[in-house]
Amino acid sequence: MGSNASAGLKLAASIFLTLALITTVVIIFISSQDAAKEGQTQFSEITTQLSQTRFNIYENTTLSGSQVMNAVRQFNNQDQFGVYVQTGKNGVTYYGHTFNQTTGVIDGTAKNTNLQPALDEANNNFINPSGKFKSSVVRDANNMVRGIVFTQTK
Repeated sequence: MGSNASAGLKLAASIFLTLALITTVVIIFISSQDAAKEGQTQFSEITTQLSQTRFNIYENTTLSGSQVMNAVRQFNNQDQFGVYVQTGKNGVTYYGHTFNQTTGVIDGTAKNTNLQPALDEANNNFINPSGKFKSSVVRDANNMVRGIVFTQTK
């Protein structure tokens, strides 16, 4: 009889340990899934922030006309983005998409990729390489950068 009781206790102990091990594994698995989701969310936020940092140099700074022209060349083909330039000759042009300077909403689907007026000294839209331009960044309701505004000051 003692042998049966001992075998029963061993079986009960092994079942208990097995259940404890399974429970521990399930708890670890669930908490690791939560941690993975949190990590993925944080990674996504960091990626968004890093993609937006390239526009920080245009946030309320004064740039030369050659820097403005470089920005126009860099961004005029980008989707859902525009560059607005107001020259000292009262020339006003959107390169890339037009956008609302208050709300950041992109207007329509047409893109202006013609840079010739910006390079033609006789044109009112000529971007003087040695001119000084005040710059600002326009964001939409989701805090995504949708445009850059350059206004010539000198």
